[in-house]
Amino acid sequence: INPAFVGGTKRGPSPLLSRGFQRGPLPGEALKGWGRVSPLTLIPGQPRASKQDKMTHHCTKFSGHWKIIVFDEECFQGRRHEFTSECCNVMEFGFETVRSLRIESGAWVGYEHASYQGQQFVLERGEYPQCDAFGGSNAYHIERMTSFRPIACANHRECRMTIYERENFLGRKGELSDDYPSLQAMGWCNNEVGSLRIQSGAFVCYQYPGYRGYQYIMECDRHCGEYKHFREFGSHSQTPQIQSIRRIQQ
Repeated sequence: INPAFVGGTKRGPSPLLSRGFQRGPLPGEALKGWGRVSPLTLIPGQPRASKQDKMTHHCTKFSGHWKIIVFDEECFQGRRHEFTSECCNVMEFGFETVRSLRIESGAWVGYEHASYQGQQFVLERGEYPQCDAFGGSNAYHIERMTSFRPIACANHRECRMTIYERENFLGRKGELSDDYPSLQAMGWCNNEVGSLRIQSGAFVCYQYPGYRGYQYIMECDRHCGEYKHFREFGSHSQTPQIQSIRRIQQ
């Protein structure tokens, strides 16, 4: 399934609805503009987290290397610097901010502020000629990127996660291993996710259907793959609202 935005200028079709997501497909039915989507595996809620839930989370590292080239002016102009590992603050390299970039290899996550704080956004292989391209055409406006790091466990073919209705892994839960442009259309109970576990790979969760709104990068090798409360989704997270999810590609 092709997401609406993969790699800067490489955009696919986007079935966005300006007044909200209307009636979606039944499980297994083709979702217009996205192809066939696997239904969610829904499991009734438990009074407490089961022993089976407390599994060991395995992370399959990407076997290659990571490479990002950043520029301090739009359209790949001005000062440039090449990175193959994380950068806590671009100001340490003489940049006020990053205004364009190229992802040569691997998947990365960019942050609005230094020390991996503020709004976050996934960066997959491709070109990003302006700041507006960093978060994709469906994200909130982004004016700066000051820190970034590689997503070591991204593995598009082997991704598994479990989402829970309530915090601390309680309530109804659903098991995912695919891309979901609308969780509610595929049977999820509401427009929020209280907590989640990443068993393998990495996902990007979106505030709204159609891969729109704030992004939350979820990885199996961070927080031990466990996000007990929406405040652990990211420093910019204000609510547990998550309505679409997709796997991150290397």
